[in-house]
Amino acid sequence: MILFSSTGGNMQVCCKRNPKFKVKTGPKTKFAPRRYGDLNIVYDVLQSFGSNYLAQVTIDNDSPLGRLDRWNLTWEWMRGEIINTMRGAYTHKRDPSECLNSKAGQYYKDLDFSQVMNCQKKQDISDLPPERKEDNVTGKLPYCCKNGTLLPPIMDPWKARSMFQLQVFKLPPDLNKTALTLEDRWSSQSSVQMRATAVGGSGRYSLASWQVVCNITKPKAQASRCCDTDTCNADCNPLLLPPDALLVPFKNRTLKAKAWAKQNHMPIPKKLPCPDNCGVSINWHVNTDYRDGWTARLTVFNWRDFAFEDWFVAVDMGKAGPGYENVYSFNGTRVPPNNRTVMFQGLPGLNYLVGQVNGTNPLRDPAVPGKQQSVISFTKKNIHGLNIPGGDGFPTKVFFNGEELAFALMMG
Repeated sequence: MILFSSTGGNMQVCCKRNPKFKVKTGPKTKFAPRRYGDLNIVYDVLQSFGSNYLAQVTIDNDSPLGRLDRWNLTWEWMRGEIINTMRGAYTHKRDPSECLNSKAGQYYKDLDFSQVMNCQKKQDISDLPPERKEDNVTGKLPYCCKNGTLLPPIMDPWKARSMFQLQVFKLPPDLNKTALTLEDRWSSQSSVQMRATAVGGSGRYSLASWQVVCNITKPKAQASRCCDTDTCNADCNPLLLPPDALLVPFKNRTLKAKAWAKQNHMPIPKKLPCPDNCGVSINWHVNTDYRDGWTARLTVFNWRDFAFEDWFVAVDMGKAGPGYENVYSFNGTRVPPNNRTVMFQGLPGLNYLVGQVNGTNPLRDPAVPGKQQSVISFTKKNIHGLNIPGGDGFPTKVFFNGEELAFALMMG
């Protein structure tokens, strides 16, 4: 009802709600459920402005035995975005001339592109080294600057996560705060949008979040490789070696292998099998076996010329695994949920497995590998039917730094 008075110039309006009227709404955003895998990558938008936004990328290693060294993250922008600044990581290429000739260079005429991080469509991003952690411009971010190393969470939760931030400038028609899209192509798979996630421990939530999940794949078994097939046989069965041969480099084992074969009346092929040239070898010896328990000795050899930082060994002990009791020169941790696998790592200050060095007399003595070893004790309580020397006292699987090792024959 509307009443109007010409003398006083007053207007009164009485409105009645229309029960049939419905407000038109845009399409609802469909959120995908959180996914799980070995490597979990989350892209969170923390702040949004008209022409740009601040995002945070978190990479979590959720694999119980997997490890990633020097991670490298790649994706392609699909809407012309550029990275203005970064904290906690860097792009491999930085070329201001590309920015000037790009669509962003034509639109942002007053922007100093000499300071812009990257204008390429395809991003190639890596972690910063530890010495940049406290840098006021590129560091000062939790979980950053570890040279791209992601360890299993059971080994070190802090080193199982990487994080970096980036300021992204957008192009028309995405010039408003709510225009937050991530139409991209990642190196592993496409991203999916999920509900906003909690950021840090402050109770803050992201404005928008996307997730990418990757899984560790096991490579196909490779055939034996030889540097020179005229001098070795890639298809020949390996020769047995005496125990002391495990302590010398591979190139020095030929004489010991021939002598051992002759002593034990075993045939020696005209063309010897090709050496495996393993960079790391692991020896497992059963020391004792008694009624209530047993012990073994684990020795790790590094035949490389460089050290392994934050090394770890994981052994699947089969039905004997739940009886793991203690390790005396390493740190040992059971791996859930079945607790059959035990992970070993160096004690504080011994997290480096040093490389091979020359012998006392390099002209006469073989090279000496880097070595760490420890005795491990097991109990037989509540585990019936164990035959330790018959095979139950040996691992069914062995991993070094996340990679499964090939098994040699069990020696008596």
